[in-house]
Amino acid sequence: MLFRSLFSVVLAGFLVLPLAAGPTPSSVSSQVRLDQLFDALAGAGEDEWQVIEDEIRTLWADSHSPSMNLLLQRGRDALAAEETDAAIEHLTALVDHAPDFAEGWNARATAYFQAGLYGPAMADIRRVLTLEPRHFAALAGLGLILEDMGKPDLALKAYHQVQQIHPNRPDVAEAIARVEKTLGIGDV
Repeated sequence: MLFRSLFSVVLAGFLVLPLAAGPTPSSVSSQVRLDQLFDALAGAGEDEWQVIEDEIRTLWADSHSPSMNLLLQRGRDALAAEETDAAIEHLTALVDHAPDFAEGWNARATAYFQAGLYGPAMADIRRVLTLEPRHFAALAGLGLILEDMGKPDLALKAYHQVQQIHPNRPDVAEAIARVEKTLGIGDV
């Protein structure tokens, strides 16, 4: 239960992607920058990954629309206040108005997860990964949901996908070790 609470906080902290409702100069430059950052993240050392991750999360959080950014912030604020119903309302408005903004879907997936609504959370994660296949936070959330659903083999696959994209996250390494122990593989 403590892990779930901590992971929810981490997942909420990951709430972050650019609006792709038509390539604007800023969205194109954001995508180019994201590509560069993901290349750097894959080879980052222990002292570099956090700065790179923070920049990725900042780019993910920018929809290039002040109105949509406000809805995202209101949803995040509601999540932080543990007001999941309000968060879901704000974030549903966000994805309705900006269906190509992956971070809106990721934020709503987190709200659904916190409400214990795994089906809708997984549907939103699927949408996030369609829009941004490298979204390590969505993949980590998927792993956690699969773990909670008693599907450790599938959870392990999700965590390994996160590790391929973001090899330095200690919480993902811990999740892999925990699931491998559950499955009776790895260092036991």
